Formats: sequence, structure tokens, C-alpha cells
Amino acid sequence: MATIVTRTNRVLFILALLCTLPLLGGCSKPAMVDGVLPVEIGNKTFALEIVADDDSRNLGLGGRTEMDPDKGMIFSFPDSKLRRFVMRDCSIDIDIIFIDSAGRITAMHHMPTEEDKRDDETQYAYESRLLKYSSRFNAQYAIELVGGMLETLNLEEGQQIKLDTQYLQSVTR
Repeated sequence: MATIVTRTNRVLFILALLCTLPLLGGCSKPAMVDGVLPVEIGNKTFALEIVADDDSRNLGLGGRTEMDPDKGMIFSFPDSKLRRFVMRDCSIDIDIIFIDSAGRITAMHHMPTEEDKRDDETQYAYESRLLKYSSRFNAQYAIELVGGMLETLNLEEGQQIKLDTQYLQSVTR
């Protein structure tokens, strides 16, 4: 009887341990809540809204009139290539950080607001006159923060930003 109780306890202990291992592994990763991923950039943590499909990537921060200094967007793409962003329909200054598939910064830009699309202007003419901000090298991610934030973060090209790329790719379309 004592042997059965010991084996039962041992089996229960092993099962309990196996059930808690996934929880322990998740402790080191930032918790995503409602499509927002916390990311540390230059010793400051930002709550980044995940933008992972064509429609939301095209819209970006367009149409928004304000953004909290501790928030932003992370654009996740299915592949790594040269990227160019514009300030389409955006009424707030933005700072952008392009990041390659390994999490290294490829380029950073301050993107000031531009003149809105004029009534007599075609969409093509409007898009053509917008400044293009390049990733300079292949990039798979882009982070947009409130304008002026780059000046406070002390970042350099080539610097590593710790991203949960595996999770980001799992939600990217």
C-alpha cells in the first residue's frame, strides 16, 4: 500500500510539474494584452499596438490626432525587404524605427506632419508628393512612436531591440 501511495504521489508531482512548465517559460516574455505588446526601447517600455495585416498597415496612425508618449505601433511584415513609409493622413509628428528580422535597427527617422490631401488633388498626386522614409536595408518590423521620442532614447543603428519575433510572425498576415 505504501508503494502505491508513493507512486501515486510521484505521478501527481510529475503531472503538476509538467502543467506548470509552460507557465514558467512564459514569465520571461512580455504579456500581450488586447493586441498591445510591451517592448523595451532604450531603457523605456512602450505599449505597442500590433499592426500585422495589409489594411491596418496601410492605415497606420493615419487619422489619429494624438498619441501618448509611452505608446506606439509595431508594424510586422511577413518578409524582410527594403521598406518605405509615408505620412499619409497623419496629423501628428512621428518617429520611426526600422528593424530587421534579427531585431537590429536599420534606420531611424523623424517624420513631421505634411500638408493634407487637397480637394483638387488626386490620390496618386497626393501619394506622390509625400516624403518617403526608407529602412535603408531590409526590414521586417517598424516601430512608430510620438514625434521627438528618438531624441530621448539614445539609440544607434545596428542596436538590438528585443522583440518576440516568433509571436509577431504568428499573427502576421
